Amino acid sequence: MPFPPTHPSLARALADRDYNDPTAVQSAVLAPDTAGRDLLVSAQTGSGKTVAFGLSVATALLDNAPTLGPAGNPLALIIAPTRELALQVQRELVWLYQHIDARIVACVGGMDPRAEKHQLRAGCHIVVGTPGRLRDHLERRNLDVGSMKAVVLDEADEMLDLGFREDLEFILQTTPKERRTLLFSATLPRDIVNLAKQYQNNALRIEATGGARAHADIEYRVMRIAPQDTVHAVVNVARFVDSPATLVFCGTRDAVRHLHAALVERGFSAVSLSGELGQAERNHALQALRDGRARVCVATDVAARGIDLPNLGLVIHADLPNDAETLQHRSGRTGRAGRKGVSVLLVSPKNHRRAERLLGEANIKASWVNPPTPDAIRQIDNERLLQSIMSAEASEPEDLALAKQLLQHRSPEDIAAALVHIHRARLPAPEDIIDTGMPGPREPQTGLASAVWFRLNVGRQRKADPKWLIPEICRQGGVTKRAIGAIRIFDEETKFEIDTDAAEAFAANVAKVTKGDIFIGKTDAPADGGHVRRTPSSYAGKKDWKAHPKGGRDDKASEPARSEPARDKPRWEKKPKPHSNERQGHKPHGDKAHDHKPQGDKAHSGKPYEAKPHHKPHGHKPYEGKPHDGKPRDGKPYGKAGFGGKFKAGKYTGKPGGKPSGKPGGGFQKPGGGFQKPGGGFQKRPKPR
Repeated sequence: MPFPPTHPSLARALADRDYNDPTAVQSAVLAPDTAGRDLLVSAQTGSGKTVAFGLSVATALLDNAPTLGPAGNPLALIIAPTRELALQVQRELVWLYQHIDARIVACVGGMDPRAEKHQLRAGCHIVVGTPGRLRDHLERRNLDVGSMKAVVLDEADEMLDLGFREDLEFILQTTPKERRTLLFSATLPRDIVNLAKQYQNNALRIEATGGARAHADIEYRVMRIAPQDTVHAVVNVARFVDSPATLVFCGTRDAVRHLHAALVERGFSAVSLSGELGQAERNHALQALRDGRARVCVATDVAARGIDLPNLGLVIHADLPNDAETLQHRSGRTGRAGRKGVSVLLVSPKNHRRAERLLGEANIKASWVNPPTPDAIRQIDNERLLQSIMSAEASEPEDLALAKQLLQHRSPEDIAAALVHIHRARLPAPEDIIDTGMPGPREPQTGLASAVWFRLNVGRQRKADPKWLIPEICRQGGVTKRAIGAIRIFDEETKFEIDTDAAEAFAANVAKVTKGDIFIGKTDAPADGGHVRRTPSSYAGKKDWKAHPKGGRDDKASEPARSEPARDKPRWEKKPKPHSNERQGHKPHGDKAHDHKPQGDKAHSGKPYEAKPHHKPHGHKPYEGKPHDGKPRDGKPYGKAGFGGKFKAGKYTGKPGGKPSGKPGGGFQKPGGGFQKPGGGFQKRPKPR
């Protein structure tokens, strides 16, 4: 189906880019009944909507004129959610309008606003920008929208999600009411519909999502990997799929930094994109991908919005997206404008159900495959090398002369081997990956049809338990729970089943286990079946044993029955204990407070405690106050507050350090001023019990 009739200059630009067949959204937007009307279009990313609204707006602006004429105040305004998407739209419109002498200015955050001001005042036909920067230019009167004929909102749902609603309303209220408004959105939630009703005039609603049509050129693959093999899987997938540019998505900035460093260390020409980078760094990274100086870009979801790389053929989801819409936005970076693309999801065992849910919500059918192995990568490298040599163009005379010189010194085999060596030296080495052995979506567990028995030299004596045995077996052997069958725990060892399809890879992985004296190896099946239950020997000799907790056992059927002691009441019904002081004649507390009189906060009277024992039942004699000869020590200080003088007749005549009590054994009332032996000073009144 050819493009609808359009302006000759625009048709010429399309022919230069080999645009022959329009997409669904392009056909719908350029239909005859849409001419001059406001449009509310639902279209997915990568469906060709930039060319669609570019043709629609340009036809209205030209009005059958050969060119747009001299540049003055802008005639059209295109608003995009991110600076990358705005710059991408500008590049698309530049080649589309190259034959009508259109001047297009971009106004985005992160760029020099003074340079944009000079460009706007110099005159332009179309302005492409982000909401925040456009509002700033409007408030500073750098942008005159009095002659505006058309306004396009690209990916309006993204702009609302990013919090640009107030900016959008300000811009739309500033532009003339008789303008034409085209609103494009991947989804049409209530906020988008309300915005369209408020700022559009009798808009024509177009559903151009096309279901799977928007991603018909994308091949989805799901690769089940071990949790620790994410970096290795990214390396092997990027090596196996021959793509000029690869985009790898991570969930966080830290994950971007870690993966980018790992790829650069392994010899990849890689760049990174995250929110912490400035606009100049982001532009440099994207330009490196477009020029071919970099082949891999590691990015977060926010940083990769609006990226359009013409040679992007592979998208890798190192971390799964949060929802199905994000999955489609990520994958939509490839498979654009009729080109083929591959989207690979790396799924660890704990994320199987989440991956299946995302694919189901997005209505995507994916093939479940194993990650590429090093042998498969080397084989495809050889095929590509042979193909590139066989399809090489005719050699120049200088090349033939150099080849003859080489043949004089080396044999053809040596020269060919050197060529292969040079070719492989430029490629990053593939990584060894744990083979989970279970490609395919999760299926209900119905038991293992065939299995191989393995032995672990850890049993019940070392507290073996399936709760920690199963995760450890999966971790060491690189398998999932589905590959593990029956588990049999004995006193000194544990035997378990591994699915036959995964047994060979499991044996290779556990052969590398070097944890102390731990050993895992193949063994014979146990004689008494394969299920998790306690061994008969573990119950032998139990005095209170009557039967197995979960049923009787044949090997104990001959033992005499043992009666349990009779109990009138259950164990948990116990008599209340009497009050601890009943034996001393006290009554139990009950619910009343104790009848002891409160002591209050009254200070001590200052008199020494005399002739009253601490406890009546013990019969201790009261302290008599003469623990030594009654003479104070003189001439030696006692701590920091020690004495500085001597005693005479029971009076202190030296430096102040406390007042004497006046009685032998009384000592001083302040710290540091008493006798060194215990017993000096006043005795505190004991608290009542």
